[in-house]
Formats: sequence, structure tokens, C-alpha cells
Amino acid sequence: MNYLDNIAFAILLVLGIGFFVKNVKKLTRNIKLGKDVNRTDNSKARWKNMVMVAIGQSKMVKRPIAAILHIIVYVGFIIVNIEVIEILIDGLFGTHRILSFLGGFYNFLIASFELLAFLVLVSVTIFWLRRMVLRIPRFWNKEMKGFPKNDALYILYFEMVLMSLFLIMNATDIHFQEMNSGNLISQFLVPIFDGFSVESLHLIERTAWWIHIIGILIFLNYLYYSKHLHILLAFPNTFYANLNVIGKLDNLESVKNEVKLMLDPDADPYAAVPETENDVPEKFGASDVTDLNWVQLMNAYTCTECGRCTSSCPANQTGKELSPRAIMMKTRDRLEEVGNNIDKNGKFIDDGKQLLNDYITPEELWACTSCNACVEECPVNIDPLSIIIDMRRYLVMEESSAPQELNMMMTNIENNGAPWQYNQMDRLNWKDE
Repeated sequence: MNYLDNIAFAILLVLGIGFFVKNVKKLTRNIKLGKDVNRTDNSKARWKNMVMVAIGQSKMVKRPIAAILHIIVYVGFIIVNIEVIEILIDGLFGTHRILSFLGGFYNFLIASFELLAFLVLVSVTIFWLRRMVLRIPRFWNKEMKGFPKNDALYILYFEMVLMSLFLIMNATDIHFQEMNSGNLISQFLVPIFDGFSVESLHLIERTAWWIHIIGILIFLNYLYYSKHLHILLAFPNTFYANLNVIGKLDNLESVKNEVKLMLDPDADPYAAVPETENDVPEKFGASDVTDLNWVQLMNAYTCTECGRCTSSCPANQTGKELSPRAIMMKTRDRLEEVGNNIDKNGKFIDDGKQLLNDYITPEELWACTSCNACVEECPVNIDPLSIIIDMRRYLVMEESSAPQELNMMMTNIENNGAPWQYNQMDRLNWKDE
């Protein structure tokens, strides 16, 4: 490399990492739009959860074929990209395979990288076949159209290209091949280039080297716009996941305060009244993304769109409108819309939209059976049910809008102290029959 190449590489690196940092700041800002919730308790259990679920992928093994392929891609892609360390050094200082001074250990590393690159190529090819040839149903739900469908394919193609470039780069590196050590897979590609001149091989090797590093930087910055943001967010998402027993619902603090106000004879009746005209009383439940907590918003960005939640949802299986995956995707889309509004105006300007009705319909919310199948199935501990429950709370407590069956039940409880239309005096008559 000459000095111009080093300068060009440094500029490319700064631009790529700079754009990534900018997007990370935007991502963090959007997540912080959610309400505060304390998820710092029981740190030992949280670290264990992250290690088991995010790193160990313990929930993936429920579907073993997909699990094995995913682990190969996950481990292979990360380990192969350790090679980026050498690429960065070579690119900035004009060296070539600077870590080769490690001798036999270096050859072992490169051989391992080549084997993993080959396995990643095989795995992503099988993933593509599962998606496009076998057409597994969960990949073809109605929400998986347009960009969501293509996004998965773009990532598969990215991985195919990056792994192929790595092997081609090694196969056309004459010095590396002459060492005949470490070229575990690339040696079988060498015959493809028989008859090429030394200059042509060098050009191919350099071209593959440049496209490989450019591709990695593009991939890094594409993550923000892709479902594959879970590569980064799976770790905090599992760490801050709800550790309560599945099915246990939280009590709204605002509701508890109202109840205390009614039951405590010494309570100040004006305690819940806003101090000034500009103060807005706390909303019951959620109608927009800013009513959700920050963990729920992080859940939306972490969603892998794998469809395991939807394929296990009894409501979806019986043809109802609900898709837990769509709940997360729509929440993320609305959050992005709110974030772009802030970017454009400096602060959020009311756009006349909200998550409820404009993105998620009451029909979807009331179709949920609250069975927690979606929570149990998610490989990264996402909780679609918590969003559904909060939005239902808003419908019931703010808009008095619920299905007729629920309204009748709540009226009966209010009047009779039970869900049934029996007078309280008649509730034990069944024992006399």
C-alpha cells in the first residue's frame, strides 16, 4: 500500500465508524423516550440470563435444525471477523498480514477462520433454501412483505459475499498459498485462478481485500435499519428482561395511588390534582410509544422477526388478526416515526397519530389470550404481551372501550361481586340443587 491508500483507508474507517456512532446515539435517544422502569435488581440472575440466552442461545435449541445453523453463523461470523484486526492494522500502516509473525498459531487461526467461513456459507445457503424454496410458513405471514421480507435476504447475501471474499482473498494471496499452511479451504479455490498472471492475482487479492472491509463497514451501519440489530441488542435485552414468573402482571402505580386515595381517610383529596394547568395527569395504560417503558421500546428494536412468537400464538393459529411479531414491528415503526419527527423539528410535534389505531388495532389487542406463548418462544426474551396489556389498559381505563363480554363481566363484578348475573344472595344456591 502507498500513503494515499493508507489515507483513503483511514478516511473510510472514520466515516464508517462515525456514522455507526451517530446511529447508536439516535437509537439510545429513541429508547429513552420510554418511561423509566427499574431493572437493576438481582444482578446475578440478570448476568446468568444474558449468558444463557444471548450468548449460549439456550432458547434456540427448541428448534434444533435452526439452532445448529444459527450457532454456526453466529460463532463463525464473529470469529472470522477477528481477521478485521489484522485488516485494520494493514490498512492503516501499509503492512501485509502483519500478524503472520505469530507463526504456527497464525496459521492455525487462519485455518480455523477458513473452516468457519465455509460453514457459514453452507448455513446461510440452507437458511436461504428454507426461506425461499421450502417457504416455511412463519417467514411468509402478511407482515413479512416488502422490506421486512427482503431485509432477511439482504443479510444472507451480505454474509455469503463477505465469507466468499475472505476465501478469495486468501486463495489469490500467492505468498500465503506458498506457505501451504493455514489455507485449509482456500487451497481448493486456487485452481480456479490457474493461468492468471502474478499482477492479476495481486489485483484480485487487493480488490477482494478492499471490498471485504468496505462490506463490513456497510454491514455495520446497515444494522440500525435491519432486524439484525439484535446482534447488538440481544445482550442488554436479555440482561434487562423481566425476571418475574411468566404470567405475573405489574400493578399500575397510578391505579395504586388512586386506590390508596379512596381507602385512606387521612389522604389529601387534592394530592392527585395537577399543580398547574400545564401539568398533565398520568395516563392509564399506553396509547403511544412514549407511554411504554424503555425496556419495551428496546424489545421492539431487538425483535429478530423470526416469527417463533407468531407461529406459537393460539390466536394467530385460529385465524385471528393478532401476530405478536407484527406488534413488535409496528411498535418499532412508530418509534422510528416519532424519532424522525424529533430529528426534523428539534422536539416532537404532534403528528395526529399514535400507536393505537394508526398502527395497532383494538381487534389485534383483544384477540390475545394472554397465554404467554410468545414470551416463552422468543429466543431473546422479548415480551409482546406487556405491550398488549398496557394498550388494553388504556382502552378500558381511559376510553371505556372493551368487548361487550368484558363490559358485562365488569358490570356484574361491580354490582354482584362476581362475574355472573346472579344476586349476591343467590350465589350459593347451586349447593341446594
